[in-house]
Order: sequence, then C-alpha cells, then structure tokens
Amino acid sequence: MESLDMAGHLIRRLHQHATQVFVQRTQAAGFDLTSVQFAALDAIHAHPGSDQARIAELIGYDRATIGGVIQRLEQKGWVLRVVSERDRRARELSLTAEGRRMYAALLPVVRALQDDILHPLDEAERTHFYALARRITRPEQ
Repeated sequence: MESLDMAGHLIRRLHQHATQVFVQRTQAAGFDLTSVQFAALDAIHAHPGSDQARIAELIGYDRATIGGVIQRLEQKGWVLRVVSERDRRARELSLTAEGRRMYAALLPVVRALQDDILHPLDEAERTHFYALARRITRPEQ
C-alpha cells in the first residue's frame, strides 16, 4: 500500500476538503466563521448551560484551546458566558438572541454543503460512509 492510500493520509485530505468547502460556502453566504466555531455553536444550541469542557468533549476538540473558540464567538455577540451557580469556577454557555438568529441562518447552509463535501458519492454510498465514520469515531455506540 502506498503512503498516499493510507487511512491517515486520506482522512487528512478529506478533512482539508471538508474545511475548504465549509469556508467557501459559508463565506459565499456572507458568514465569517470556522467549522469548529459552527460545531461549538451547534453544541451550545443543543446543550445550553453546558460549560466549555463539555462543549469541547461534544465536538471532539481540545479542552485547552476551546476557550479561544468560545471567546471569538462571544466577541461576535453570539455566545454568552456566565459564572455557574453550582460551580463558581465553571462558565455556562448559551446562545444570545443574535447567536440563535445566526445559528438559524447558518444551519441550512451547513446542511447543504454536506452534499458538496461528498459530491462524488451516490445516496447509498453516503449512507454507508456516514455509518462507517460513526463506527470509527463513536466506537462505544
């Protein structure tokens, strides 16, 4: 097997492709954010009141660097951080009204660009791809 056909290389290339498509499509729609920022918005939307560590866990991101992602979302006015009443060291996250509006506007764009990422695959192949990717990334399920 050639190194360019190894799983790690192909996954890295697929990640590059997905990131490029995400940036192109969201910028064309007038949005300025990264795929990690969207993932954080999505997780906060689905789990309001979670702290940064939980959001990092949900999106598979490093706990040490999620703070910068959240800070940028906060600077955009999309996320609110408040001190937890249960644990004064923790900051609970929620979407602001602007964040909810931006999330609602972004969601159809992000859903549509998934087809662009997997454009050479037919519907059955996409279903199989998703099943295999979930099996690798979520082995406990």
